[in-house]
Amino acid sequence: QVQLVESGGGTVRPGGSLRLSCVASGGIFSKAVMDWYRQAPGKQREFVATITSSGTTDYARFAEGRFAISRDNAKNTVYLQMNSLKPEDTGVYYCNMYYFESYWGQGTQVTVSS
Repeated sequence: QVQLVESGGGTVRPGGSLRLSCVASGGIFSKAVMDWYRQAPGKQREFVATITSSGTTDYARFAEGRFAISRDNAKNTVYLQMNSLKPEDTGVYYCNMYYFESYWGQGTQVTVSS
């Protein structure tokens, strides 16, 4: 049974940084594509970043140059390093795993406010 648990969210000032983590259980992490999505209040969930099993990454335009996704297969963990945070980055950040099926975590709140 796959479970994803996100952590690392919080409240930061504009220009600050956060590092999100998502720990996966279920034994398929190393084979899976791992994504981060986010959902701002009143808006649809949107793609942030992805990393394949081989380490290839891709980003939403708003994340390029500020966010970095990485993975540690030995720890079954995917990370999202977020720098130069802006108020519009506020939202709930979700981890997604895809390996023939899609699995979601419960999300972690990120608030960027002065």
